[in-house]
Amino acid sequence: MRARDQATTSPRAARYVIDGRPFEAPMLANGLYIVATPIGNLRDITLRALDVLAATDLIACEDTRITRRLIDHYGITTPLTPYHEHNAAAARPKLLMRLAEGVSLALVSDAGTPLISDPGFKLVRAARDAGHMVTALPGPSATLAALSSCGLPTDHFFFEGFLPAKPLQRRARIAELKRLPATLVLYEGGSRVPACLADLAAELGPRAATICRELTKLHEEVRRGDLNELAMHYAGDAETRGEFVIVVAPPEPLAETTDIDALLRDALARLSVKAAVAEIAAVTGQPRREVYQRALALAKDVAKDEGPHDA
Repeated sequence: MRARDQATTSPRAARYVIDGRPFEAPMLANGLYIVATPIGNLRDITLRALDVLAATDLIACEDTRITRRLIDHYGITTPLTPYHEHNAAAARPKLLMRLAEGVSLALVSDAGTPLISDPGFKLVRAARDAGHMVTALPGPSATLAALSSCGLPTDHFFFEGFLPAKPLQRRARIAELKRLPATLVLYEGGSRVPACLADLAAELGPRAATICRELTKLHEEVRRGDLNELAMHYAGDAETRGEFVIVVAPPEPLAETTDIDALLRDALARLSVKAAVAEIAAVTGQPRREVYQRALALAKDVAKDEGPHDA
């Protein structure tokens, strides 16, 4: 189905323009298209994304002003409709109704891949539940851009997104992430970066980290160091305008038996043996069977130490 301009009855041209050269977009099958858009540099858009944005009937976006800049840059005239966390409950049924009528719909975020730190998953779930085709178009992602340039381990990583804004909740969440055996990926706005880094340094110590500011944009900056050094740098007069990705190295493996024993004793005081073994295996990366054997040995030692009790 070809998209049509909402203000006229004549077909809207499904075209886009690159460097002054026009291109005709192929017709789309009906359904929902999840389209990754640039996180800064508009030339990071994929050709497939331009095909879909030009040919779809409607583009659902977080902020129409931001998406308008992108589609205007490429001469795309597809109508826009807002879909964000504040209007999602009211807008979602209307979008699902349009899909039921047989239109094609593109979902984009302000920047990067939709559903990564934005509210789009409920629309995707509802569209799938209703039997509509859902197609993802891979493309730009601040998470992957930061990971690929940070020089930290990427075999296991955990995307946390934005930490809580309030200090107590933020410190509590960092403490929960402390022993996670994976590189951490965090998003943060510039105004909260100094406080966030101070809390990360306080809770995690001098772990290696990379700060990526304004990725792909004119003033892109990538700074590496340990958390203490980075916290001191941004506590001064460092530039904090823009969007930040913070990548933090995983903890050093706890290979020493004495370290695991200390963690197990603490866990066994709070949990059953099974739950304690699961927790310590997860935070240390040690095989569950080995942790279980240590837990049994510790339990026997505790029983011996306590000895028989007088009636």
